[in-house]
Amino acid sequence: MTDDSFAFAHFVGMRLCVNIDHVATVRQARRANEPDPVRAAVLAELGGAHGITVHLREDRRHIQDRDVEGLLATLRTFLNLELAAEPGVIELAVAWAPPQVTLVPEKREEITTEGGLDLTADPDRVRGAIERLGAAGARVSLFIDPDPRQIDASAKLGADAVELHTGEYANAADGAAANRELDRLRGAATRARSAGMAVHAGHGLTYENVGPVAAISELEELNIGHSIVSRAVLVGMERAVRDMRELVLEARP
Repeated sequence: MTDDSFAFAHFVGMRLCVNIDHVATVRQARRANEPDPVRAAVLAELGGAHGITVHLREDRRHIQDRDVEGLLATLRTFLNLELAAEPGVIELAVAWAPPQVTLVPEKREEITTEGGLDLTADPDRVRGAIERLGAAGARVSLFIDPDPRQIDASAKLGADAVELHTGEYANAADGAAANRELDRLRGAATRARSAGMAVHAGHGLTYENVGPVAAISELEELNIGHSIVSRAVLVGMERAVRDMRELVLEARP
C-alpha cells in the first residue's frame, strides 16, 4: 500500500477511485467465491486506478469484512472505505485504520445511496465518528449534497474532505437541468475548497457524463463504480478503468 503522502498531499491532478462493490454483488448473488473483489481491485490498479473504494454496509449485502482485510493487505494504491457513522462499522474501521474513510448515509431498503448526509440532524454522532477515525490515522470525508449548509456544517465538524453527491446531475432530465446541477456542483466545490477541505465527487457518473464534472478545477478525486464494473463485464476491468481514466484526464483544465 502506498503511504498517505503520495495518495493525498503530494498527488497532482485528479484521482480516479474505482468502486468495486458490484463485483461483490455478483459473488453474493450465489454466495460463491467468485468473482473476487480483491482480484478485481488489482486489475483496476493495473488499468490506472489511483485508489479503490468499497462500501461496507451494515447488512453486508456485497462487500464483506474479509474483502476489506484482503484489500488493505494487497493494494498498491489506497483504500477509500465507505461506511455509515454507526458504532459497529466505526469500530471495525478504527481497528483497520484505512488511509481514507468516507462517511455516508445508509438505509437498509435502498438499492443504492440516495443522497448525502444531513449533518444538521445529528451532528454529534458524525463529529464523534470523525474524531475516532482521525485519531486512528484515517483521512475523513463526508458524502454530502452540494448544499452550502452541508458544506459549512462539514467544515465545522472538522472533516478533511467532502464528497459531493452528483446524483442529481447524473439523473437530470435534460441539458438545462444538467447545467443547473453543474452550477450547483461548481459553487459547492468552490465553497468547500475555500473552507479548507479537499473536494471529491461521485454517484451516477458514467463514460457519457463524467467530463463536465471532471473539469471542475477544485475537485481532486472522483469515485466511480457501477459504470466501470458494467463495462468491465464486456471489455475487462483493466480496459474499462483505462477508458474512464483517459476521459477524466482529458477533461481536466
